Amino acid sequence: MSGKKLIAEVAGIVEAPVAKVFDELAGRLLPDGRRAGRFTVEDLPGHTSTVEVAGHAIAFQGGWWYRGEWSVEPHPEGALLVHRVFNVAQWMRWGVPLANRFFIGFADNTRQGFAERLGQIGRTLGCPTRLA
Repeated sequence: MSGKKLIAEVAGIVEAPVAKVFDELAGRLLPDGRRAGRFTVEDLPGHTSTVEVAGHAIAFQGGWWYRGEWSVEPHPEGALLVHRVFNVAQWMRWGVPLANRFFIGFADNTRQGFAERLGQIGRTLGCPTRLA
């Protein structure tokens, strides 16, 4: 996809096999059981996102600017879980931070939310995790 501007990126290590980590992540992000292809979900009342699942990656794109990508990759200690948030606005890209007050502290909030999810995955799988 062209025109993506990285806003935030966080990563963590899960000491478990990639397939197990991806299954747990997908179960949390995609509770309806779909694990492949492109489809639409209602993530909030009145708001939908397009979801793309391929390999060990899940992407959500919704609204006029947001794209969040999750990936699980092999790592010497198990699996590397990565979450990236992009601005994909096709027009007025410069206006995204101005139009969204939540950008104040966005990177810190993204990191905190990721750390919580990383810990939940580790507890469910019964294995250690750490931020990368």
